[in-house]
Amino acid sequence: MSTFEGERIAKVIARAGVCSRRDAERLITEGRVKVNGQILGTAATNVTRRDVVLVDGQPLPQQDETRLWRYHKPAGLVVSHRDPQGRPTVFEKLREQLPRVVSIGRLDINTEGLLLLTNDGGLARFLELPASGWIRHYRVRAFGQVSDQQLAAIAKGVEIDGVRYGPIEAKIERVQGGNCWLTIAIREGKNREVKRICEHLGLQVNRLIRTGFGPFQLGDLARGGIEEVPPRVMKSSIGPSFFKDKHADRRRKVQGS
Repeated sequence: MSTFEGERIAKVIARAGVCSRRDAERLITEGRVKVNGQILGTAATNVTRRDVVLVDGQPLPQQDETRLWRYHKPAGLVVSHRDPQGRPTVFEKLREQLPRVVSIGRLDINTEGLLLLTNDGGLARFLELPASGWIRHYRVRAFGQVSDQQLAAIAKGVEIDGVRYGPIEAKIERVQGGNCWLTIAIREGKNREVKRICEHLGLQVNRLIRTGFGPFQLGDLARGGIEEVPPRVMKSSIGPSFFKDKHADRRRKVQGS
């Protein structure tokens, strides 16, 4: 069980809801994080509740109650707080509608569909881990032809360019001219996984829509729409283990303050 004592600095920043763990590591390398008045030089640093952590000169916010949103991401938005190329981002688009949030996993700029957002960086990390076992569901439109036999051959996983991908559930939904529509379900969500699998099958993806992430579904949420998951539904869907640890951490902080 993780505790606040002796945790990695990036994890502490992420759990405070400032940004994702990955982005926290970037902030550290840019010299934007201080611990006890000193600029931090490495992410390989543990801090305790007694340390004073500042990000861009500001203390870490007190952790609010965990909240979760479903967002129907349209194509053309980058899932990042800042984009070096100046492209529009999800977080810029939602700045006026939400508090500071991080994404649970990512979708690339051309991928549409369900993106989960939370104010709790610890929850994002918890659900992104392969150990969570949450299945990601996609609908894919791709140019080319594929057979049921080809799809059956990758059901137990496949190695592509030295990268091993786990079990893949793939079915042909329909054929439309030179394109076919597939439904694909994966558990790991590695970088560009669905597109690499389709390329391996000789298909060229021209539309990719994530329709589900674990128990949460895109459903009839309009493109660009955002909807908060009711707390009771969120907690029952995620399960008690995360919230048990979270509440234990909060009790330790209060007792040690």
